[in-house]
Amino acid sequence: MFAAERRQLILEMVRANGAVSLRELARVVQTSEVTVRRDVRALEAEGLLDRRHGGAVLPGGFTRESGFPQKSHLSTAEKTAIADLAAGLVGEGEAIVVGAGTTTQELARRLARVPGLTVVTNSLLVAQALAHANRVEVVMTGGTLRGSNYALVGSGAEQSLQGLRVSRAFLSGSGLTAERGLSTSNMLSASVDRALVQAAAEVVVLADHTKLGSDTMFQTVPTELITRLVTDEPPLHDERAAAELQALADQGVEITVAGPEADASGGDGAPPGRQPRRDMPLPGQRRTQNGGLGPQLRSASALADVPGEQRARVADLRRR
Repeated sequence: MFAAERRQLILEMVRANGAVSLRELARVVQTSEVTVRRDVRALEAEGLLDRRHGGAVLPGGFTRESGFPQKSHLSTAEKTAIADLAAGLVGEGEAIVVGAGTTTQELARRLARVPGLTVVTNSLLVAQALAHANRVEVVMTGGTLRGSNYALVGSGAEQSLQGLRVSRAFLSGSGLTAERGLSTSNMLSASVDRALVQAAAEVVVLADHTKLGSDTMFQTVPTELITRLVTDEPPLHDERAAAELQALADQGVEITVAGPEADASGGDGAPPGRQPRRDMPLPGQRRTQNGGLGPQLRSASALADVPGEQRARVADLRRR
């Protein structure tokens, strides 16, 4: 494929989706990320798109929202790894809320195996993924159907969440920055997501590395209310995404990162089929939304009471 043909295809993908990662562009045009990055720079110089944290977006500062068909084919491996880790945070008999999105849909598919679970959601896709789970109760909000992402929005959805209290909210969005938190491109979706946050003692954000550093129009969760971020490992060259992760950690967000795909035997000791995880240490304590003290990096003396296997893992994280 000639450079002009590649760049035209890249431009068409960005116009269709609003935001596309370099990894995805390289896969579609069948070339290296280095070549794609060069093409994106050339298109940015012509004012046809903007470069953003390991990807390309429409020009103008804010990314627009893609429809479900486009989103469902973007960063699929990353979403799978994130969903695998997030599902491990949910225990038997819990009550949680799960927002709309393709990553939360992946999470819902894994939650079908958690017995005694109650899931409150405004997403038809999440409800569908759990519809045949034997021991999972699904509670749908009211509201008006928004066809682009199969979610219920509006005053009906928000009113149905009043007085609700659950342990955790699992949300995704269009962008995530340390300065502004989680954001989305649609006002109605943002309003319902804020209502979901109010119902939860803790907030877990699911966002792949292409969302890091992207800012969209409507804020849904300010950084200080985010308890944990579950994301994937940014590419080595994506220094801005790594810097954004560190900035989020500095503000007290606990960050769990899905590492490279494990081998058939479980790789680094993870069970077969599961993704290895890496928790970034926190700089200090933070207060969770329910007033409790969040996790903190343990001192060396405190490690004396930790089992040997866990002590070795903490030491390894510090070296990183």
